[in-house]
Amino acid sequence: MRCAEIMNKVECCFIDDSVGDVAGRMRARHVGFLPVCNDRGQVIGTITDRDLTIRVLADRLSPETPVQAVMSKGPITCRPDAPLAEVEAMMERYYKWRIVVVDPQRRPIGIISISDIADAEQYGRTGRLLREISSRDVRVF
Repeated sequence: MRCAEIMNKVECCFIDDSVGDVAGRMRARHVGFLPVCNDRGQVIGTITDRDLTIRVLADRLSPETPVQAVMSKGPITCRPDAPLAEVEAMMERYYKWRIVVVDPQRRPIGIISISDIADAEQYGRTGRLLREISSRDVRVF
């Protein structure tokens, strides 16, 4: 199986977007991860809900802080034709739950998450457990 077969659509944010706006977009889309792109649309980093908690809230930064100030640089990426085994190995090597799928110009075209891989594994006990956990009810307060 190849990444293109199971990847999810992706929306990126940009380095000058405010962390407040990005948090709102994450909430609206029920996601905790966005690739960060430069002005050419190339992925240059990532931002997660954990980044927003640890780097913004814990340091008492303003919601107007630009994403560039708190994002993780050097995203781990793969090609859409990469085999899932390669992506699994990357997740293990780099301790990542998500890998950004990019086109030849490094523009993000999808996301592969550990739960996507679990969904692709139809009969494994671990896959069933991970699918159950990752499909939990997301409530916005």
